This record gives sequence, structure tokens and C-alpha cells, in this order.
Amino acid sequence: MASFTLRELPFSKQGIPGFLSAETIEFHYGKHHQGYVNKLNELLPGSGFEGSSLEDLVLKAQGALFNNAAQVWNHDFYWLGLSPSPQKPGPMMQKLINMFWGNEASFRKEFEQKATTLFGSGWCGLVWNPSHKRTEIVQTSNAENPMRQGLVPLLTCDVWEHAYYIDYRNSRPNYFAKWWDHINWDFVESLLKKHNVTV
Repeated sequence: MASFTLRELPFSKQGIPGFLSAETIEFHYGKHHQGYVNKLNELLPGSGFEGSSLEDLVLKAQGALFNNAAQVWNHDFYWLGLSPSPQKPGPMMQKLINMFWGNEASFRKEFEQKATTLFGSGWCGLVWNPSHKRTEIVQTSNAENPMRQGLVPLLTCDVWEHAYYIDYRNSRPNYFAKWWDHINWDFVESLLKKHNVTV
């Protein structure tokens, strides 16, 4: 039976200077993320999902199996969306920003408002809505994932307290401001191409 493993970070375990400390990586990645992987592997036998992909589990599983599978997927996606060095949005993303928000300042303002005001634990992400042919910023609580609503994730910000408390204590806005400076826009651009997003 297949089992899941902790995805390698796309940057050093020493963290991202000026954003995430080595201690945050140790706990967030090494304990929280690893814990979700371990629990998922414990729950798989006898679930009927043995051999399923992580994405299939996110889309079809329920209860504890879904929660742990989704948190593994969400964390994988979060790490992939980070860059140790500042980047600018690629040409397609810039076009989408201009089309649906008018400019980067308005785009950031909406993202910040939704990321910092989500009550409790969860995620704030940029998605492509194929039904409406537009990009949107969505809030999801706990382990919920936009794919279950037919949306295409492009980027996510982890706003669970364990993502930022070591470095920023209870200041989610300070964490968000630093996260914004370390978005992997090349990753977002690659997803836009992968999903053939055109406007």
C-alpha cells in the first residue's frame, strides 16, 4: 500500500531571512506538517482510499481522513508558493491583476483584508474560477480546500496561528506583510500556464 512522505522544502530548513526563522520551520514544517503526514498514513489502511493520490483524497475523502490529507496538500502548496528572494508577478498574473483589480495596490489591499480578518484558523488564497473566467481571493476555514468548490488554487497564505506565532506572536498583519514580500510568482505563473488560463 502506498504511503505519503513529507515533501522536501524548496528552500533551506534554516528558513527565509527576514520572514521565517529556523525555529518556525522546525515546528511548522518539521512537527505540524510532518504530523499531518503521519496521521494520514495511519488513517489510510481500511479507508477505501489506499493507493489514491493526495488530490483525490482532498476531493473525495471526509472527516479525519480529509482533514489530514487536505492539510498535507495545503502545506505542500504553501511552501511551493514561497520564495527566499523577492519576485514580481509574471506577465499573465500582471494582466489578471490589472483586469480584475485595476492595480497591484488594490489587489494587495483585498488579499490583506481577507487574510488578516479570517476568523480562527484557515487559509487565504488566490484561485482561478473557471466558471466565471476570473481570478478571485478566497478564505477557507480549517483544512478546507478550494478544489472542492471547483476552483483552481494558484497561491495560498497559511493563517493558522502556528504558521506565524513564533516569529510574529499574535500579529497576523505583520506576518502577512512579510509573506507578501516572499511570494513565488514564478510558481503562480507556471500554474496559470498549466491550467491554460487565458482572458
